[in-house]
Amino acid sequence: MTRTAKAGLEALLTPEESILVLIDHQPFQFSNLNSHEPTMIVNNVVGLAKAAKVFDVPTVLTTVIEERGGYLIKGLQDVFPDQKPINRTFINTWEDRRVVDVVERTGRKKLIIAGLWTEVCVAMPAIQALGEGYDVFVVTDASGGVSAETHDMAVRRMEQAGVVPITWMAVISEWQRDWARESTADALAPVLFDHGGGSGIALAWELQLLATPTADGAGV
Repeated sequence: MTRTAKAGLEALLTPEESILVLIDHQPFQFSNLNSHEPTMIVNNVVGLAKAAKVFDVPTVLTTVIEERGGYLIKGLQDVFPDQKPINRTFINTWEDRRVVDVVERTGRKKLIIAGLWTEVCVAMPAIQALGEGYDVFVVTDASGGVSAETHDMAVRRMEQAGVVPITWMAVISEWQRDWARESTADALAPVLFDHGGGSGIALAWELQLLATPTADGAGV
């Protein structure tokens, strides 16, 4: 059984309750990623990781047999340059005690997962952790599978088990919750500029308009 309700304010994510686990964003997995355009997954997972850093959300990086499958992609490793990913042999991340120990030490129970591939290395730990009392959220647009069908079937399977599918910008919006929280809002803006696509462009435009002098010399 999970800890919190699936509806109401308590069902939304907060930085204080969240922990992020990023699984196997490695060259081998990207080479057979066909459910999404690979550059979109790179953009989204790096944006998600940068946002986690803004909100001080603990983030676990993990790879599988990196000596053969390749090191974590550079853009993601660069967000946490001093953090060595946990390199596993287990296909199911949640069977590696080192990963579980890191998560348990935080005491946080809202587990956010993104990884490659959705049908294997995301679904397995998501379903197992759900059964161990975690509220599990899978970031579907920072994850991907070997085909659109495998990704879709994995998301459907996880939903049936009780996992919550979510997108990366929904995650960061729930973390921010109120634009009056200026400390994180200011730090979040560059993440949106770099990774938010049209939303980042619109934000830059809004800031431009706010800075545009009016006839009396003041901003808009």
